Amino acid sequence: MSEDKTAESVEPAPAVPVSAPAPAEMNSIPNGKGHETGEETTAAAKTPPGDTTEQEIVPNSAQNVRSEDPEANLAESQEFLSNMEDKKTTRFTDFEGKTSFGMSVFNLGNAIMGSGILGLSYAMANTGVVLFLVLLTVVAVLSSYSIHLLLKSSGIVGIRAYEQLGQRAFGTPGKMAAGIAITLQNIGAMSSYLYIVKYEFPLVIQAFLGVDKPSGEWYLNGNYLVIMVSISVILPLALMKQLGYLGYTSGFSLTCMVFFLISVIYKKFHTHCPFLDFTFNSTASVTSVTNDTGYNPACIPKMVNLNSQTAYTIPILAFAFVCHPEVLPIYTELKNPTKQRMQHVSNISIVVMYTMYFLAALFGYLTFYGEVESELLHTYSRLDPYDTLILCVRLAVLTAVTLTVPIVLFPVRRAIQQLFFPNKTFYWPRHIAIAVTLLTIINMLVIFAPNILGIFGIIGATSAPCLIFIFPAVFYIRIVPEEEEPMRSTPKILAACFAGIGFLFMIMSLSFILIDWTSGSSKASSGH
Repeated sequence: MSEDKTAESVEPAPAVPVSAPAPAEMNSIPNGKGHETGEETTAAAKTPPGDTTEQEIVPNSAQNVRSEDPEANLAESQEFLSNMEDKKTTRFTDFEGKTSFGMSVFNLGNAIMGSGILGLSYAMANTGVVLFLVLLTVVAVLSSYSIHLLLKSSGIVGIRAYEQLGQRAFGTPGKMAAGIAITLQNIGAMSSYLYIVKYEFPLVIQAFLGVDKPSGEWYLNGNYLVIMVSISVILPLALMKQLGYLGYTSGFSLTCMVFFLISVIYKKFHTHCPFLDFTFNSTASVTSVTNDTGYNPACIPKMVNLNSQTAYTIPILAFAFVCHPEVLPIYTELKNPTKQRMQHVSNISIVVMYTMYFLAALFGYLTFYGEVESELLHTYSRLDPYDTLILCVRLAVLTAVTLTVPIVLFPVRRAIQQLFFPNKTFYWPRHIAIAVTLLTIINMLVIFAPNILGIFGIIGATSAPCLIFIFPAVFYIRIVPEEEEPMRSTPKILAACFAGIGFLFMIMSLSFILIDWTSGSSKASSGH
């Protein structure tokens, strides 16, 4: 291995091995299409010396296969470091690929799971059970397919950065478009997570202290609490150098959401329909009543339902499955990375989240039916804000969304570095400054944001279709060479149709939302 590495540093473009590959494979690297583990050294040597974009991943590729000899490993490490210092090669993928399969599933699952689950019962109430299940299934399958397109494009050119795929496909405009979409999408996601902290944390403290009538105490002010959580919990985790270290917090976050799901199912069987509202000023000891008539239209689930709020369903679902900015960073840090292995990570994460999404939406909807609100936890507070189980659920959700923010922040910081510092190596002051700046901006957005559904609608209708549908498809069409797949081949035709679906979703969702807002009937334009 060290000999190959030496040859690479001295003569970047050596002659290729015996059976010369097709031109489409000249830019390939390990873990991409058509390469096995043993081919990694020759794949790294194939990288053209003039292409700085591809040189970025050579160090990471060279690290993926190591000799069993410790001395060889040491020599390789020293050569790698000196080579990096001499050539000043960009090191966006400067990781050793040590994250296990399970930790990668936790990280990607945590990136998928978030505040989106709190809006799915509301989406089901406005589509019906059957239509919701169909839409959820379609979006999950399409998300998995788009990850397949990303991974295949990445394997062809040896790039594991979303922005660099955009640059390879369309030059600087492609890089800018991908970076901006990732930044907007993930800032919207982090804002929605912190919005939950802002709204739910004061209620938890209020219930814990038994304060019936808040009189302006600072510790019950959501704005102060968001800032405190950001500084004490999110910032230290966001300052970690590698995403893989967050696998443990991601596992704990997902455990909290499993507890949330179990509690939602439990409450369904202990809440009668229709229910009575319980307010802080109420002295009623009974929070729900049983309907003795045997039939109440308000307590019958609808299989298919179409109304003005149905327009929000697609954006909410698309928002709930966006994890694409995190896919390539997680792929970079995966131990023994291959395209198939990362696809398995993605498929398992999507299937688990799909199951949790549907169960949470179904039982949340069957608990409140048409009374369910855009934020499910707020609806439970109408039953009994002092309920011990609901208090624990609030704490669990707060913990889960708080621990998700650092996962989502990593791709934004990476996008900013790709856009503004493309030729700079890792630098701790810049690493810290970007994280602090992002958290400051997001906290300001949360303090002045309208409500959570507005965030879901607008971000989900714009950035999400780009990242899930449009960009993976058009990058794939541009990057995969015609020698391998002609423009009229089935895979590229499917990719073109996939991009068309993304444009259709974006246009329809934005149109419906704007019409809904202008009609004055939207719940997104008013607070809770």
